[in-house]
Amino acid sequence: MATSGTHQEHLGHVVFITAAAAIGGFLFGYDSSVINGAVVGIQRHFKVSAVEIGLVVAIALLGSAVGAWFAGALADRWGRTRTMQVAATLFAVSSIGQMLPFSVWDLAFWRFLAGVAIGMASVIGPAYIAEVAPPAYRGRLGSFQQLAIVLGIAVSQLVNYGIGQLAGGDVNNELLGLEAWQWMLGACLVPAVLYLIFASVIPESPRFLVAVGKTRQARKVLLEVEGEDVDLDARVAEIQAVLKSERRPTLRDLRGPSFGLLSIVWVGIGLSVFQQFVGINVIFYYSSALWQSVGIDQSQSLLISVISATINIVGTFIAIALVDRIGRKPLLLIGSAGMAVSLATTGWAFSAAAEVDNVVALPQPQGAIALIAANTFVLFFALSWGVVVWVLLGEMFPNRIRAAALSVAASAQWLANWAITVSFPRLSEWNLTFTYLGYAFFAALSFFFVLRFIRETRGRKLEEMG
Repeated sequence: MATSGTHQEHLGHVVFITAAAAIGGFLFGYDSSVINGAVVGIQRHFKVSAVEIGLVVAIALLGSAVGAWFAGALADRWGRTRTMQVAATLFAVSSIGQMLPFSVWDLAFWRFLAGVAIGMASVIGPAYIAEVAPPAYRGRLGSFQQLAIVLGIAVSQLVNYGIGQLAGGDVNNELLGLEAWQWMLGACLVPAVLYLIFASVIPESPRFLVAVGKTRQARKVLLEVEGEDVDLDARVAEIQAVLKSERRPTLRDLRGPSFGLLSIVWVGIGLSVFQQFVGINVIFYYSSALWQSVGIDQSQSLLISVISATINIVGTFIAIALVDRIGRKPLLLIGSAGMAVSLATTGWAFSAAAEVDNVVALPQPQGAIALIAANTFVLFFALSWGVVVWVLLGEMFPNRIRAAALSVAASAQWLANWAITVSFPRLSEWNLTFTYLGYAFFAALSFFFVLRFIRETRGRKLEEMG
């Protein structure tokens, strides 16, 4: 019984520090979707066009690409936890700036800065979790990143809905001297401060500690996260052996014969791009405006966003339960097939939208079908690509290039996210049906990409990746 209790104690400690590191994912989800409730208010307040609002929404993603690009190098130089603290501080400052903008352009600057912080967290979180998690639990613990993202999305939608109700259902109404949408953006300060606090109390990654010669601290962390049954001398020696055969990774280390990069790096980039090109973040950035564009009022559209965020959480828990049981690759294949069908169905339903007396509406049964299909898409994404991509990116690369390769893959993800986000307002004005059919095409293509290029990593030690 003592052994079992000790094991549970160590596992509980690992769960705590993993959850603390994953708060960066919560920030990612919160900031990504909080704009969903605010976007209509921003457009009305500053009287900007669809192109300008698309740029304001999407510029955070360019910042995220920048943050992700440099995060790996900063983490190798400063340590994982110190880099988390820097990201949290940047996010806190940007939250205040977004709450009190003078114009749409300084709002864009603060959103860019928030993006830099989120990009840094998106790289450090999965890498840190992969480095502290025991191999037997790494898939489920790696899923905490995506769980935190979907919780951030859900909480932001609940906060938006609550603020909207307090403001009488209109995000341009004032609350305590500020418009409701400003309070929505300012609420980001709370999770930013929590992230800073937790990043200051969790232990440093044992691999980083060994790399900088702090083997005593590394042994202590390994004992805390892997338990007394582990041969600490052997584990430290194993990490040292890997580190001796490598040097600090740079972008030059990623060069290879496959169009200038190593094949495994291209696979990571492909995973990142497909995760975004299925259009998932259109749901979380624009769903409020999307449903209003087909005849649903503002209050109801905010409630639909809450429902979608809840379904996202359910799907994520399904993935956490299955990722270490059936593996990464089967989940991706199931998700790709489900997303392709549900997106195509959504596109078909939107084709029935019609304007009557200057009011756009979806007739029945297409209205109900569109809602069900769109949320089915969210479910299939959450139980597959939402979780598994982050798990794979944290564990699929060889140790010698992990930080640099993860930075490149994460940057590609943010750039793909930016392309989808900035293009959606104009594409939806042009033809909403064809836009969704385009997302369905990429979902179908992702199935064959996984079938051909993805290797299963379930149960393998990080030191075995090659």
